[in-house]
Amino acid sequence: MKQSEIEALAREAAKGIKTEKDLCDFSRMLKKITVEAALNAELDNHLGYDRHEQSDTFNSRNGYSSKTIITEDGQFEVTIPRDREGSFEPQLVKKHQTRLTMMDNKIHCLYAKGMSTREIVATFKEMYDADVSPSLISKVTNAVMEQVVEWQSRPLDAIYPIVYLDCIVVKVRQDKQVINKSIYLALGVNVEGQKELLGMWLSENEGAKFWLGVLTELQNRGVKDILIACVDGLKGFPDAIQAVYPQTKVQLCIVHMVRHSMKFVPWKDYKAITADLKLIYGSVTEEHALLEMDKFSERKLFPSDDAAKKVIYLAIQEASKKWTMPIRNWKQALNRFMIEFEDWLTDFV
Repeated sequence: MKQSEIEALAREAAKGIKTEKDLCDFSRMLKKITVEAALNAELDNHLGYDRHEQSDTFNSRNGYSSKTIITEDGQFEVTIPRDREGSFEPQLVKKHQTRLTMMDNKIHCLYAKGMSTREIVATFKEMYDADVSPSLISKVTNAVMEQVVEWQSRPLDAIYPIVYLDCIVVKVRQDKQVINKSIYLALGVNVEGQKELLGMWLSENEGAKFWLGVLTELQNRGVKDILIACVDGLKGFPDAIQAVYPQTKVQLCIVHMVRHSMKFVPWKDYKAITADLKLIYGSVTEEHALLEMDKFSERKLFPSDDAAKKVIYLAIQEASKKWTMPIRNWKQALNRFMIEFEDWLTDFV
């Protein structure tokens, strides 16, 4: 079907839209036509000539097969053209593919918001009238782990003026028990003033010894120097930093840690989370702060370490889209860094 024919059909069908259901049906119909037109164009390209044109080659069109695919507009059946030789490999809807790749983004987004596999299945049924199996959801989200491994091992810049080091506590199911685990996060600000999450690591508890391993990994991935490390008051933390980066200045700043924590919080939960954090940091005694921290951490339960990593990774990727680059007044800050750390920054700015 030619582009002009598609447009004419769409204009005619649009005249019948009276209700929201009509609009959804129209959207599915338009997507079906578009997908089928693209598949036919793929086959024309594969054969080397358009439909109805004469050709001396043996290979030619050989009817159609059909399959049901899932999209964000619901599921529908498409007809896929075949060739006589069986050598045609469609790219838009590949063999054994049952969804358009945009669906993966939808699944990742819902998973990053903390929804369970079965909750995502119910959401797709309710919103898109699409039957998505729990195994498909798991397959799509498990593919994220390959991205996590590649992302976690990528090379880093040689120097970061600021690195925030913090951890969050999550609940994970392990050996038929629910235990607390710490996810270590390193957020860097590079010489252009852009924020970048350098990595994340998971352990059963937060400790200076584990942070030492984290910093060593950053060094192995190319980070030669950190000018200022912003951390909480964990005992032995400054010593761990200076064991790897002896010239780094360590800044203990609760305000910065609270602000950093809020980077990963949806706006609708901002006020509630801020109030809970104030109860922790405003505690008079350590015992009271730990009590408030336990209350704060009673949120989501993850069935495994990988599940926790996937959610945190996807949430970070989503949050990073909103990070301003570069940060406000970065030029002034960089000038101060040049005065304070002139010998370190000369080769990098």
